[in-house]
Amino acid sequence: MTTTEQTATEQTATEQAAGENTTETTAETKPAYTFPVPDLSDEGLAKVTAEIAQYAAEYDRSGEIPWKGLEVIHRAGLTTARIPAERGGPDVSDLDAARIVVAVGEGDPSVAIILVNTLLSGQPFGGIGRWYEPFYADFLAKSAERLTLANFAGAEPDLGASARGGLPATNVTRSGDGWVLNGLKGWVTGGKALDYIIVHAVALEDGQEPQVGFVTLPTDRPGITWLDTWDHIGLRASNTNDVAFDNVELPFGAFTPTDRPTALTSRPLPAAILAHTGLYVGVARAARSAFREFTRGRVPSALGKPIAETDRIQTVAGEIELQIATAETLLYGTLLRAASGDETVGPQIIVIKSAINRAVIAATQAAVAALGNPGLTRHHSLERHLRNALCVRVHPPQEDAALLGAGKRVLGDTP
Repeated sequence: MTTTEQTATEQTATEQAAGENTTETTAETKPAYTFPVPDLSDEGLAKVTAEIAQYAAEYDRSGEIPWKGLEVIHRAGLTTARIPAERGGPDVSDLDAARIVVAVGEGDPSVAIILVNTLLSGQPFGGIGRWYEPFYADFLAKSAERLTLANFAGAEPDLGASARGGLPATNVTRSGDGWVLNGLKGWVTGGKALDYIIVHAVALEDGQEPQVGFVTLPTDRPGITWLDTWDHIGLRASNTNDVAFDNVELPFGAFTPTDRPTALTSRPLPAAILAHTGLYVGVARAARSAFREFTRGRVPSALGKPIAETDRIQTVAGEIELQIATAETLLYGTLLRAASGDETVGPQIIVIKSAINRAVIAATQAAVAALGNPGLTRHHSLERHLRNALCVRVHPPQEDAALLGAGKRVLGDTP
């Protein structure tokens, strides 16, 4: 069978298999799958946090995919929490999604960032790219049976983050009735654990202007190679590796053009822009717990009582609480404003994110600084929490871009 014939046959078979899983749901049809409704009570989320946390140090040291933690969130119904109701999912609110991410981030931020990306990309018409319906039906089918993960691939070694602008070098070209994908993407969180990637790419066709868009890509296709490039200060188990595409064949519908050169050209949605930030609020909460545990158990012989009973340590604890309260109020309050229809919050999102970032780092650094050497010792969890908290700065839009954009708006250069 020729490549063209194989691509066409594959596309037809996939579309037929997906026929039971159409996007439209009428009174006569029911979703093909029913996904669990997660327990979003404070107690339920705390249970998830505790179960994930027991594996966090192990995976931080090994750098392996955090399968044990990922299985915990799958059993709890968190990986499918944002699947639309018309497709059988619970489709939890933006606020509850943030609460989930904070809770998982408190247990293990490497697990949380893989979860965040699945929640953001695992919808048929998400804020980044449009799914190819047969592939989305397959994603749902897999999600109903087992842990299934997805992510967006935008950054490139030469381009940098796609949020900074510029055209990707990764491209699709026509091949018979389909496309062939070639290129290299960097910092794709989840790595080999992913089932699907939404790839930012340029379509190149003879006689036509290049079109920027997104490719829905199953990761089991021939021609996909994962490169073990992740060796980071924090989120060490996130497997944020590079991935290369070498003549990966795809059906025609797998590419969706967009009139947006980057994912963040238009005004960002609060849930999307704050999603990654939320997991670091969880990291700050974990640092607070570690600080409390250490100071209550540390009894210097010269003092004769736990250092938690001293004014100095209690003042530091108050500072940590101030920063966490600030971060949580900004995160949840912003989502509540957006849910209420307050349109004034939109232009403020990027600087609100920066303020949360600052509070997260301040809370964690305060805990570490107060403890001295123990706070920087590998066998104490605070050292890990500090490394993880520092990673909050890398998520776009980064602070310099956020402040510049906000400043121009305030001074009248932009709307």
